[in-house]
Amino acid sequence: MPAVRIRKGKRSDSRQFLGLLRSLAEFERLTPPSEAAKQRILKDVFARKRVCLFVASEGSTLVGYAIYFYSYSSFLARPTLYLEDLFVREEQRKRGVGLALFRRCVDEAIAKGCGRMEWSVLAWNEKALRFYESLGARRLSEWYVYRLDEKGLRRVPKAPRRGRRRPGSA
Repeated sequence: MPAVRIRKGKRSDSRQFLGLLRSLAEFERLTPPSEAAKQRILKDVFARKRVCLFVASEGSTLVGYAIYFYSYSSFLARPTLYLEDLFVREEQRKRGVGLALFRRCVDEAIAKGCGRMEWSVLAWNEKALRFYESLGARRLSEWYVYRLDEKGLRRVPKAPRRGRRRPGSA
């Protein structure tokens, strides 16, 4: 059995990456990405470089991935690596693949001078909760995560316009 290798994702990984993304959606009991969303994520990873991708490969087969991006902490005055997804195919779990992907993200955060690394875990995913806590991560209780979906974004009222006075007007 070939060793698992963690590396940056390449455009040639697109088909397999999208298969892993679909598997994650199934695992999380969510609707998988639409065709349009698949094209957007590939463009955002490989062309726009909005998000970054590490893949775990065993020979020519992808067995897992991590997708991340950077936000910013104004109080630390440093970037934060935000881990959006970390997924390993079920048959590859308990072999250290998840830890290797996670460690690669940690190394990237350190290399980029990040002040911290953050991610979210579904409350029902007890295996993931135990995994992250075994690494020393702590669940934040003083923060609540809020979300506006696409429809919600469009419903936020516009800020009222304040009257602008022109110079010299009373």
